[in-house]
Amino acid sequence: MLDLSYSPGVFTRRLLLFQFPRRKGSADCAVVCAAKGPRPRYPRVWKTNKKIGTISKSVKLVECIKGLSNVKEEVYGALDSFIAWELEFPLITVKKALKTLENMREWKRIIQVTKWMLSKGQGRTMGSYYVLLNALAEDGRLDEAEELWQKLFSENLESTPRMFYDKMTSIYYRRGMHDKMFEVFADMEELGIRPTPSIVEMVGETFQKLGMIDKYKKLKHKYPPPKWEYRYIKGKRVKIKASRLRERGDASDGLRKLDGGTDKEPNGSYEDAEVVSDELEDEVDPSDDSDPSSDELGEAANSCPETTI
Repeated sequence: MLDLSYSPGVFTRRLLLFQFPRRKGSADCAVVCAAKGPRPRYPRVWKTNKKIGTISKSVKLVECIKGLSNVKEEVYGALDSFIAWELEFPLITVKKALKTLENMREWKRIIQVTKWMLSKGQGRTMGSYYVLLNALAEDGRLDEAEELWQKLFSENLESTPRMFYDKMTSIYYRRGMHDKMFEVFADMEELGIRPTPSIVEMVGETFQKLGMIDKYKKLKHKYPPPKWEYRYIKGKRVKIKASRLRERGDASDGLRKLDGGTDKEPNGSYEDAEVVSDELEDEVDPSDDSDPSSDELGEAANSCPETTI
């Protein structure tokens, strides 16, 4: 009997010649089923270009509350509806929204969002309280800022970060409230907290304005200007001479830098710079052992004459 079946080799070659019809805009790829070759790739109809990351969510949160009034119920209601369908509290989104509002200098919105977040029992960190303290000071609500400071200082007597002392000192310095500024400095002296160079500069200038030259000399003798400062250049901690920074105008200024942190130099073109490890601590001048007692500097809060704001 005559066999009309094709051989396996002929059947494979026939499949190799078969191609699926191509669509406009699709990739030029043939389908070979028998040889298990590349399969066609068509554009996915369910793919979306909308971003759902925390950055886009923070932008939507800012846009949601930006045009509202200052009524507490209205702002809190908008924030509650924004997180209504969230399984967990979007803490990262709220933090990024607060940073955006801080860059926009929307101090009232920062106060509202921060208080709403704290009322939910979320974000109870020193960073959140510092943002709230800064916003209250910038918005002119000094009474609430002092109340918040006294609460944090009483509850965290020995663990309050130095940036809070720096912030309160700068607030009182700008408003000419010398008595309260000396009280903050005296609290640091009693707790054994070494003040930052910005605090020493502001207190020293106040001593000079009030004619307390002896106090000014004792202050400068006990807390001399640092010989070295640290910067992070390309992710590495670099020790730089403070004299070079003063020549460049990059030294820490008490009126400009209020956070007590370190700056990042984008260019990284410092001379006489030395790369050190993160474990290296600041060098202490051996001449500091013969400094006067802290009681003499702390008496400035009591011996300061009355000043007018």
